[in-house]
Amino acid sequence: MSGFENLDAMVTIADQMQADEGPIVLINLFTVDAGDEEALLKAWAYDADFMKAQPGYISTQLHKGIAGSSTFVNYAVWQDVKSFRDAFVNPEFQRRIADYPASAVARPHLFKKLAVENHCIA
Repeated sequence: MSGFENLDAMVTIADQMQADEGPIVLINLFTVDAGDEEALLKAWAYDADFMKAQPGYISTQLHKGIAGSSTFVNYAVWQDVKSFRDAFVNPEFQRRIADYPASAVARPHLFKKLAVENHCIA
């Protein structure tokens, strides 16, 4: 993987992993060269298998942009930041990141659900 970029220039994923909140949602925006899509899917599935076995993991779903887009979004729900952080910094997970194609760029960011009257429930 060519690397990580911050989705928010003001608050990094490293900053967020110091928080004590939960439940949280990881949104990870991936871009990859079109020729590397299959390699990205294989690497993502390998990572998802690892994350699925970690304490605090709830669920995940991968989405792909339409109309020929090579942009992917992973939506993963975790019990709390600590659970996500423990899984993310685990040496096994860090080794698995090397399996992503060189053209892949990940932009992870943590979110919490909000309640907005007449539209969303927390």
